[in-house]
Amino acid sequence: MEHKSTLVKLKENEREIRKDLIINASINLFARKPFNQVSIRDIAAEAGISPASIYRYFSDRDELFLEALYREAKVIGENLAKLFEENKNASIEKMACDFVAYLADHDSFFQMMTHFMIDGGISEKSLEKFNTIERYLLNIFDNIFIRIGLKQNVRLVSHAFFAALNGILITFRKYPGRNEEEIGKHMLKLASVTAEIFKNGATKL
Repeated sequence: MEHKSTLVKLKENEREIRKDLIINASINLFARKPFNQVSIRDIAAEAGISPASIYRYFSDRDELFLEALYREAKVIGENLAKLFEENKNASIEKMACDFVAYLADHDSFFQMMTHFMIDGGISEKSLEKFNTIERYLLNIFDNIFIRIGLKQNVRLVSHAFFAALNGILITFRKYPGRNEEEIGKHMLKLASVTAEIFKNGATKL
């Protein structure tokens, strides 16, 4: 019985490794090409496996894209949630800087998100899961704005904050004439300034 249990665990681990391989390949590809220009065959070639192997894990390209999006969004969400669980006085500036730093360190994921936000193209049947993933992150932003005293238009402010932080990366992540370290410091300063502006303005809404 114990031997059988060990084999099952090994197979499960192998399955998760293969699944992560496919997701990583899809993120790299979605980062380079618009969503609608990526096929399962392209992702299979990127991962070095057959298209049939991908269909053992994902029913179509939309499901694979959403799984990749969810995996990374969950990491961001868990990091931010942990920040506030461990430090009840954690500032909105700290949250903004952590969010920007994560996306800067995971450039392929950020590019994948940006391509999708610009081009769209997800199917209607997949839209609800996409909205669920988005709400997962926005709920964390909602909680911090509520904590600092915002009583109305909370989700609207969270949307604006999310867009502003993403805008920092879109505008400055490849800024000419500066090295990577300088760009990183500049983006964190901008994240802190943006958070301060939202903190001061939100309480007046």
